[in-house]
Amino acid sequence: MTASSFSDAEYLQRAHAALAAIELQVDRWLDEDVIDIDSHRTGGLLELALPDGSKLIINAQPPLHELWLAAKAGGYHFRLQPDGRWLDTRDGADFFQRLSDQATAQAGQPLSFSPVT
Repeated sequence: MTASSFSDAEYLQRAHAALAAIELQVDRWLDEDVIDIDSHRTGGLLELALPDGSKLIINAQPPLHELWLAAKAGGYHFRLQPDGRWLDTRDGADFFQRLSDQATAQAGQPLSFSPVT
């Protein structure tokens, strides 16, 4: 699937929905005293600061119609698919699964993100 398969407006709507889903989950964890993650969002950039001082950064990339994830383990690029999933452009991994794996590794406890359906 190429970036041109979605309009800019549709890409932005879906990218911002993904970021909102992440923020919602972080807020739930804070309310339930699961983990203290500080989140800060500026436009299409969402920064998650974990208790150990490490960060996860999710960034919308409008020119490429991608979401990027920066974690301790490296950087990942995800492209929106017709079924609504964001898949890694290199290995096809699901964005929310990769984010969950990286958050779990960096937080030292199981954390699971999922899209709002």
